[in-house]
Amino acid sequence: MEYGIIEREFHIDASPEVVFEVISTPAHIREWWNAEADLAPVAGATGELVWGDPCREDAHVARLTVVEAERPRLFSFRWVYADDAQPTSGNSLLVTMTLVPTGEGTTVRLTETGFRERGWEAAVLEQQYNEHVVGWDTHFAGGLRTYLTKLVTAP
Repeated sequence: MEYGIIEREFHIDASPEVVFEVISTPAHIREWWNAEADLAPVAGATGELVWGDPCREDAHVARLTVVEAERPRLFSFRWVYADDAQPTSGNSLLVTMTLVPTGEGTTVRLTETGFRERGWEAAVLEQQYNEHVVGWDTHFAGGLRTYLTKLVTAP
């Protein structure tokens, strides 16, 4: 199996402007990703996502750096890098969400790359890749799509 790239796509009956807002702002991220978010949708901004109680040892904190934020068509960030590092193509993963107007709605495309470039041993590479596949299937294809549907159909 190739562990180089994760790709997901779905169509939603919401404008790219609405989708961009939902994928890039903390109040919405909290709803579909189940994480507290501290970030600004501005290229170069740094932030973090926190799953669980940040006061507990079992909380998972992911630092991220926004790479591109081109409202309403593109949002990308680097994550999974060491706390003392600046993210690069060799030490982090790159998540890109592209929004394409399609009819009355938007096609949302996600790609995550950089797994092989990390230089992980084969077992770590496979584990990280599989964990991210499950995460994106749960939160992107599931949570984001469900949340957007509720948001655009709410009275």
